[in-house]
Amino acid sequence: MASNKRDQLLSTAEDLFYRDGYHATGIDRILAESGVAKMTLYKHFKSKDELIVAVLDARHETMLARLRERAAKLPPRAALLGIFDGLHGMIHGDGRFCGCLFVNAAAEYHDRDHPIHRRSAAYKAELQTYLRELLERLDAPAPAQLARQLQYLLEGALSMAHIEGPGEQARDARAAAEQLLAAAGIRAPD
Repeated sequence: MASNKRDQLLSTAEDLFYRDGYHATGIDRILAESGVAKMTLYKHFKSKDELIVAVLDARHETMLARLRERAAKLPPRAALLGIFDGLHGMIHGDGRFCGCLFVNAAAEYHDRDHPIHRRSAAYKAELQTYLRELLERLDAPAPAQLARQLQYLLEGALSMAHIEGPGEQARDARAAAEQLLAAAGIRAPD
């Protein structure tokens, strides 16, 4: 039962933080919408910051597990390009796209030494590592540099979709990624 309450807190907090922002979402609102008692919240989390870190950690695990699961089923090139397809689906998902949970957290907690900012940076670093690993499997030249370039396309598509509203950002970024891969000698199989 305790785990269910914790999960309910994390789920409610993630939805509210994503939609309304971290600073704008108070503990009382999270409690009201989750139906969890204040004592239960503080049993699991000592502070709002600790709750935010737990939300980011849970999202981090979920996102990277999905990517790695997909990569296990697809050739590396398809897995790389599939990230852009997944991003398109996320942007156009349920009609409430509010950018990236991690970028939003880093923007609100801009001090790079703050635990929330560090958690956001850790996710982005691990995403870049994942991209580099796929590129290494493809024997790409300069895989670390190419991984950064592909991540810039992903992050740019995320940011522009947040600013402009959902459109073709992820598909345009995917087309640019295909050009980068082709320039590196990584072409689609015939």
